[in-house]
Amino acid sequence: MLASSASGQMAALCSPSPTLPTASLLLLRRRRLRLLHPPPSAAALLLLLPARRRGRHHHRRGGVLRCDAAAASPSAGSTLENPVRRKCSPLLESALLPGGNGLTTHDWMAVPDIWRTAAEKYADRVALVDPYHEPPSELTYKQLEQEILDFSQGLRAIGVAPDEKIALFADNSCRWLVADQGIMATGAINVVRGTRSSDEELFQIYTHSESIALVVDSPQFFNRLAESFISRINARFIVLLWGEKSCLNSEVVNGIPLYDFKDITQLGRESRNTLRHSHEQGQQVVFETITPDDVATLIYTSGTSGTPKGVMLTHRNLLHQIKNLWDFVPAVPGDRFLSMLPPWHAYERASEYFIFTYGIQQVYTTVKYLKEDLQRYQPQYIVSVPLVYEILYSSIQRQISSSSTARKFVALALIKISLLYMEAKRIYEGTVLSNNPVKPSFIVYMVNWLSARIVAALLWPLHNLAKTLVYKKIHSAIGISKAGISGGGSLPMHVDKFFEAIGVKVQNGYGLTETSPVVAARRPFCNVLGTVGHPVKHTEIKVVDMETGEVLPDGSKGVVKVRGPQVMKGYYKNLSATNKVLDQEGWFDTGDIGWIAPHCPTGPSRKCGGMLVLEGRAKDTIVLTTGENVEPAEIEEAASRSDLINQIVVVGQDKRRIGALIVPNYDEVLATAKRKSILDGSNELAKDKVLNLLYDELRTWMVDCSFQIGPILIVDEPFTVDNGLLTPTLKLRRDKVTAKYHREIDALYK
Repeated sequence: MLASSASGQMAALCSPSPTLPTASLLLLRRRRLRLLHPPPSAAALLLLLPARRRGRHHHRRGGVLRCDAAAASPSAGSTLENPVRRKCSPLLESALLPGGNGLTTHDWMAVPDIWRTAAEKYADRVALVDPYHEPPSELTYKQLEQEILDFSQGLRAIGVAPDEKIALFADNSCRWLVADQGIMATGAINVVRGTRSSDEELFQIYTHSESIALVVDSPQFFNRLAESFISRINARFIVLLWGEKSCLNSEVVNGIPLYDFKDITQLGRESRNTLRHSHEQGQQVVFETITPDDVATLIYTSGTSGTPKGVMLTHRNLLHQIKNLWDFVPAVPGDRFLSMLPPWHAYERASEYFIFTYGIQQVYTTVKYLKEDLQRYQPQYIVSVPLVYEILYSSIQRQISSSSTARKFVALALIKISLLYMEAKRIYEGTVLSNNPVKPSFIVYMVNWLSARIVAALLWPLHNLAKTLVYKKIHSAIGISKAGISGGGSLPMHVDKFFEAIGVKVQNGYGLTETSPVVAARRPFCNVLGTVGHPVKHTEIKVVDMETGEVLPDGSKGVVKVRGPQVMKGYYKNLSATNKVLDQEGWFDTGDIGWIAPHCPTGPSRKCGGMLVLEGRAKDTIVLTTGENVEPAEIEEAASRSDLINQIVVVGQDKRRIGALIVPNYDEVLATAKRKSILDGSNELAKDKVLNLLYDELRTWMVDCSFQIGPILIVDEPFTVDNGLLTPTLKLRRDKVTAKYHREIDALYK
């Protein structure tokens, strides 16, 4: 199955623009800044000069703004023989180019260009609300653009050069966005990660990426890193996004210049003001424009199966997402989005860039304040991972369970009726998912269609009653009036069906860090449960045989491969890993198992054709001695529906039968034991009784699964980010789990 693949080629305009003031003018202004180590050393003063990597110029193929020696030659009286090379975002920073650059409002060549367009269209609209940082922030689109311009120019003033790597280790906030875009606008490459990663992982990322400086979240995070990280790295400078420099542990800095967020923006603002009034332009710096094929960012993978790899994403990769995601999320100016994912996560990042081009308002929140902020801000959209929707689902279920017996009975009965109503509706609307390519007979289809119509008509009054009595209260509590966008993991079917039944639209999507990330997603008007929707524009998807590599027909299960403008440039300094996943024709091997829904012009699946369905990871597949393939994700999803099971990992070490590691939800286990009167006098439950309860739950919830779980290992310690068994994006690290418990797993099978 192929999606449209004809996309226009972007070409860079070439226009020399020497625009920075003399170094002496900059120095006079920069001396006003209060650094942590006054007075600055000679080395620090030298650092303030915009003369790093003097004379080093990287020639690029096509679309490069090249400044000829004659055009860039310094005027009489200039003492610089070799002008400094710098890069700028061609539309955002067109003022740096003499006479502008000829680009129109939507001629984006670099990601930061979007802010000029947004500022012109939505100048006084509120773009960002960040209520939980000190100080709380609210920025309009015009203010946001100016902050980005100031931060970018401030970085240039302290010596940041194109293509240098700057580590941005911080959590979601408005200043993260400003720093991210400010770094990109200089032509430098940001290397991103959050504060929940371990010190050692951050050290590996910093050193492997060859970063030259560090931007950190807060004094608390800086002080955590002080001994184990900062004392071991080479950093030209450090920038603090939030908090006061006086709170930092300065003993480990060893003379490294320290700036806070205001230092950088003030320095950039003064430098930009000097530029506007300077008559000495053209003597110091030669500007090139950033090109679409320049690397914009390095994102290190979550590391679910080994050491993280640095994914090189270009401006072209990210611009593909910005320009094409509206088909799935038709945002309009004024829509409110709630943001809570780590911003370095490719899914959150691409979503943010895209939505800001449509004049929306983004509100930053956290898991702690999510429930409160959903009610307070009543967002039209929330972009999040499946875990958030599972948490919302569980919260609603608990609230229903804690109601009076009568209310609980009515609510559960009405939800059951709505689920049946939606099942019937899917049949006559043609959105029943099937991998059977055989067209059903007309008579059979008409009988099923008529039956579904009758059932839906009978249930419709009760479904409408449920909207008034039950669902209206749920909607007022969670907002999400247009859609919840889910990605970054598998959305459990029971959660998907539940939100559909109560009238909250959840659109599931699919992608990887290596694909910037969105490959496919469900559209609002064709939201077929169980799928991840159709491909994004200009994207091709094929499913190949796991062993032969041959392309499989629709409906057949195999490895999913992707080709399109969003596919990464490669893994940084890892050619062998790049060649394993990216072939010479540009096809990226996702490593995911899936199939493409067959096209059927009639029948209950007539609207599903061409949609992608995922069933797990190829590396996670357990091959039994019988030759059967077991996909752990399917079994784990079914078992996780039990209130007694907090976490579960399916294993198959002996290749004859599958087992599981289970972290019980002991509160629910004890409640169930009390209800069944199997507790002893001390209110403690023996391990064998816990096992029996878990086996009962597995039999209940896995009745429709092809395989049943055999031996069980009870694990008391939950899998968390802190103990290294979950990634920072809350994905399970199977290899780490099985390595930690390998002795217990071996004993389990013996």
